[in-house]
Amino acid sequence: MGRRSPWLGLLVLCLPMLIVSMDVSVLFFAVPYIAADLSPTPEQQLWIFDIYGFVLAGLLLTMGSVADRIGHRRLLMIGAAAFSAASLAAAFATSAEMLIGARALLAVAGATLMPSTLAMIRHIFDDDGQRAKAIAIWNAVLAGGVAVGPVVSGLLLEHVWWGSVFLINVPIMIVLLLAAPLVLPGDTATPGRRVDLVSAMLVLASLLPIVAAVKNLAADGFAVSRLLMLIIGVVVGVVFVVRQRRLADPMLDLTLLGERRFGMSVWTNLVCMFALLGNSILMTQYLQSVLGYSPLRAALWSLLPTVVVGAVAPMAAVIAQRTGRPAVISGGMAIGAGGFAVLAVCTGIDTLVVVLIGATLLASGVVAATSMIADYVVSVAPADRAGATSGLLETSSELGGALGIAVLGSVVNAVFRTTFPADLVGGEAARSLAGAVATAHHLPAGPAEAILDAARRSFVDGLGVAAWCGAGVLVGAAVLAGWLLTEWGGGDDRTSRGVSGRRRPSEDVGATP
Repeated sequence: MGRRSPWLGLLVLCLPMLIVSMDVSVLFFAVPYIAADLSPTPEQQLWIFDIYGFVLAGLLLTMGSVADRIGHRRLLMIGAAAFSAASLAAAFATSAEMLIGARALLAVAGATLMPSTLAMIRHIFDDDGQRAKAIAIWNAVLAGGVAVGPVVSGLLLEHVWWGSVFLINVPIMIVLLLAAPLVLPGDTATPGRRVDLVSAMLVLASLLPIVAAVKNLAADGFAVSRLLMLIIGVVVGVVFVVRQRRLADPMLDLTLLGERRFGMSVWTNLVCMFALLGNSILMTQYLQSVLGYSPLRAALWSLLPTVVVGAVAPMAAVIAQRTGRPAVISGGMAIGAGGFAVLAVCTGIDTLVVVLIGATLLASGVVAATSMIADYVVSVAPADRAGATSGLLETSSELGGALGIAVLGSVVNAVFRTTFPADLVGGEAARSLAGAVATAHHLPAGPAEAILDAARRSFVDGLGVAAWCGAGVLVGAAVLAGWLLTEWGGGDDRTSRGVSGRRRPSEDVGATP
């Protein structure tokens, strides 16, 4: 690094991560304004939201491989320029189709930024302990951006037009373009590495239908077409795996996943994001539809857990220096399960403080665990595959989040339908909280209040069952991780690999416990 400061480099790397994660949620408040201006059909409105996450999930692994080949800083700067251009196109979109296309381009650019930033941290931090803290901060920024997005959106929409939620991306990306050559190394490329276009297409053809099917199953319930879409995605995924096994220079090194600790770390990350994003959606519904808060007020309350998470993530790296990373990962998931338990036992139709406590425990524990997982996964991968490995980890995050939203949301809806009074009202009001709220808006005050009260209680019942399910998943994962990951260093990963508990990749990958 020479005279470059790694911490200044981290600051620059956090800029795109904040923006990319904000773009997941920045449209929450803008929908009515976009609908009034562009008149999208219901299907187009869904695509305006969903296209970003779909394309992002499908391209992360591929873009990580591209970053390894051409250099992480170079792809980071290309992505920043593309993200700025796509943001301008989205801000000044004159039709729903144009906005959907711009959102897809934003996702393509975002997929170049995410693995590049995490891989770059691997290269700029030589000290193990500093690297663990840096990845924890990076992880906290990533989690915080999703929570900050609705707040920034709400504030902007009070004063300017809806396109401003995209324009805020441009100056930050310009700062990145100016600062990156000064503080980030440009010599991390492996020009001889081949990017297999067939594998790239297989990844996209696998992940797009899987994520789409999972989200649609959660939103609209079972349908044969959605099941077929899921099966197609899985089959294409199997073809991708078979191809990787046969290639001399595969996009994804399956020997890494075959190594017990690495593979378990990736799966544990998926479980953590299952819990975090699944609960986040439920908390949004609770704040808005049960407590009746406006979207902006709900978003502001949602920031409180994020503040605590921002402090907990770096602390996890310090604790890991003393206890080892496996203890932090298992302990973090156990704390997250405790947060779910608080939500399951104590949540009522008017319990804001309890909900915030439970959500804070959940988010703090899970983010502490994912920070240590990211540190381990990136550090044990070969340096020339840091981008692809980062893309794999972030792909597991996307899949875990989609599964969490689908599974926990389905549990809530199933309980809702069985506990909602059948003799009160039928139709959509008896199927979901959103349907009950929509129905109540068209009724006189008395019947509307009765429906809303019953719907809120049924939703809270469903939330409790979903929270117990989430707690069970986290407890099971914590026990399994504690068993399979404690062999990182003869049961203690502090001694042989420095303060963050890391061996050299050649020692760790494929080592016999």
